[in-house]
Amino acid sequence: MSLITTFSTWLVPCLIAVVLLYGTLKKVPSYDAFVEGGKEGFSLAISVMPFLVGMLVAIGVFRASGAMDALTHLIRPLMSAIGMPSQVLPLALMRPLSGTGALGLMTDLVKTYGPDSFVGRLASVMQGSTDTTFYVVTVYFGAVGIHRIGDALKVGLLADLVGVISAVCIVTWAFG
Repeated sequence: MSLITTFSTWLVPCLIAVVLLYGTLKKVPSYDAFVEGGKEGFSLAISVMPFLVGMLVAIGVFRASGAMDALTHLIRPLMSAIGMPSQVLPLALMRPLSGTGALGLMTDLVKTYGPDSFVGRLASVMQGSTDTTFYVVTVYFGAVGIHRIGDALKVGLLADLVGVISAVCIVTWAFG
């Protein structure tokens, strides 16, 4: 086994052991704290569920209605101007909406064009440099009761745009 494989195999068990040892030294009832955290996590998951279902339904309606295709067609000339291939445009549009949907699109691009192609590399970098902004805002803000999300949404979408443009620039510079 290589050093990286051995390290990754033992990393999580060692981390758990360190946390348990630290808790024992600090006289923290580790098992009770673990169970309490599990209870809190379960109740948080239940409280987030309506926001998650609403977001997934909205994404499904957006894609099924043809709005995604129309938006892609509308934005395509602008993306071509910055050197972004039209094949990755649906990924750039889907990423702020759905991590799973974007991962599916990226996987399809990598299978179609290859992982070492410009499109495959760009899709991979774009997937890593952007976030699921609408999901984060809807689920996390909804879970803690924040209703005024306008500024956070604007900043998140701006960060996604910067991530897309940066991905294009970096991949073009490194592999162009």
